[in-house]
Amino acid sequence: MKRSLAVVVALLLALAFSTLALASGPFVGEPKEEYYMVTFVSGIEYWKGCFAGMEDAAQLLGVKAIYTGAPQADVNQQVTVLEQVIAKSPAGIAVTCSNPDGLRAPIDKAIEAGIPVVTFDADSPLSKRYCYLGTGNYNAGAMAARYLAGLIGGKGEVAISTVTGQLNHEERKAGFIDTLAREYPNVKVVATGNDNNDQTIAATLVAGFLQAHPNLSGIFCTDALGGVGAATSVREAGKAGIVRIVSFDTDQGTLDLINEGIIDASIAQGTWNMGYWSMLMLFSVRHDLVKPVEGWQTKGINPLPGVVDTGTNVVTKENVEAFYVK
Repeated sequence: MKRSLAVVVALLLALAFSTLALASGPFVGEPKEEYYMVTFVSGIEYWKGCFAGMEDAAQLLGVKAIYTGAPQADVNQQVTVLEQVIAKSPAGIAVTCSNPDGLRAPIDKAIEAGIPVVTFDADSPLSKRYCYLGTGNYNAGAMAARYLAGLIGGKGEVAISTVTGQLNHEERKAGFIDTLAREYPNVKVVATGNDNNDQTIAATLVAGFLQAHPNLSGIFCTDALGGVGAATSVREAGKAGIVRIVSFDTDQGTLDLINEGIIDASIAQGTWNMGYWSMLMLFSVRHDLVKPVEGWQTKGINPLPGVVDTGTNVVTKENVEAFYVK
């Protein structure tokens, strides 16, 4: 009996000491540490997955994640928000860039002030940010091209609804166009337009596509609101199932339209991964846990990988239920 009790006590003490060691280990922060996520069009559902990943990582590390952003896709608004965040001297910032050049100066300002910054979803590659975490957008566009070409039998006219001037959308468009030209020469891109990440604008844009090109077979939308707007116009024109739609992202409106058969497929990004790994990278830099070389801070050496591809999947009616937020 006494021997058994001694074993139990020893086990409990070992567990207590291991727990104490874990609680004081390198991957445990302070509750007062604040890490910010800064977005644009901050009210859209898309960012919820990104911030959920950041929150999960923050909880794991024992620090605080805070969400903020510009209400519109306006670079001046986002610069103002980012400047306000920098003024708070946070422990780190994850920012998605409405314009790669427009966000460059405030990102560099934060880095020079000793605030770690990573970009996610939309990059500012010429800035001093440590890492970009996001979709390999050119390859995602290629994935969309192959899927849409398959839906229309490898021939026909297609159009693109995109967000002009935003790097990630430009890359998706380029991947789509290049892949069709190289692999599906009988599929022609006959129209491209800017929906400005606005559902109403997208609906008007696609209605124009349908009127100008009565033989249109497919539409690729590089943003979720563009896809919802395109679906509205295709449905109103009585061409659901005739004009095939491949969209982007997994907001509930897109998933519902896939279930209805109006949108045929959507390219799902690794949004949770973007937030989760952004948080871990910021924390690692802040706590000097990554040391590729001694004195990297003063020698112009980046301690993190410059680009991390967070992955994509094709969402169809067959697997759509897996993408609903539970």
